[in-house]
Amino acid sequence: MNRRYRKTIIAGNWKMNKTATETKKFAEELKVILPKAKWCDVVVCVPFVNIPAALRAFKDMRVAIGAENVFYEKSGAYTGEVSADMLKDLGVKYVIIGHSERRQYFGETDVIVNKKVQAVLEAGMHPIICVGESLEQREMGVTMDLITLQIKSALAGIPAEKVRKCVIAYEPIWAIGTGKTATAEQANEVCNGIRTTIRHLYGARVARSVTIQYGGSMNPKNAEELLAQPDVDGGLIGGAALKPDQFVEIINAANQE
Repeated sequence: MNRRYRKTIIAGNWKMNKTATETKKFAEELKVILPKAKWCDVVVCVPFVNIPAALRAFKDMRVAIGAENVFYEKSGAYTGEVSADMLKDLGVKYVIIGHSERRQYFGETDVIVNKKVQAVLEAGMHPIICVGESLEQREMGVTMDLITLQIKSALAGIPAEKVRKCVIAYEPIWAIGTGKTATAEQANEVCNGIRTTIRHLYGARVARSVTIQYGGSMNPKNAEELLAQPDVDGGLIGGAALKPDQFVEIINAANQE
């Protein structure tokens, strides 16, 4: 982490878990144990149907609410989709874009990710842009080639002043929900490579300002070591974000001096 130049952000990604009632219960439990000191920003990204309940439940806490997805058109005949303006109007601050599960199960391409990034930024929210490689791609030695392409594609047409509002989440696909975790050194190497790519595109000042998270099975046991790395500025947390006590342990790790 480097708080001198950029925010440390711990964001929970609930995926397709919890009802609105369970969201309220989670918030009540979290409120009791959430640390008062605010070294890092805390975000909870919940399913669309839970957003109003989350906004109510977390309103007295220093926790921002995020969405797990968005559609890139402003309005129209897109049955079942939710626009950036709809999310913004509710009070959403962050939106996860391009998660590997969206790419794998719903066919999201780099072009679609770019359209969603543009829509979220236009609405005045912060996109959390996910990038990452499969185990096969890592073993082939093309990790940074692939991630550089994902970064360049996601940020295509985005001006420097808006890139500062973006968060990049490095999520090695082989470590999502598998219990496997990149070593702290592996995580930092890729996060540093992401920052280098941004520096080549936008210059050193912008690159220093962008928060880059690690998101491959971060948990209370490994969070402190991962967050101690200079280019790891937080975490996009899956399973551990569903349990208030585990989520707070990771927040506490991010609050270390």
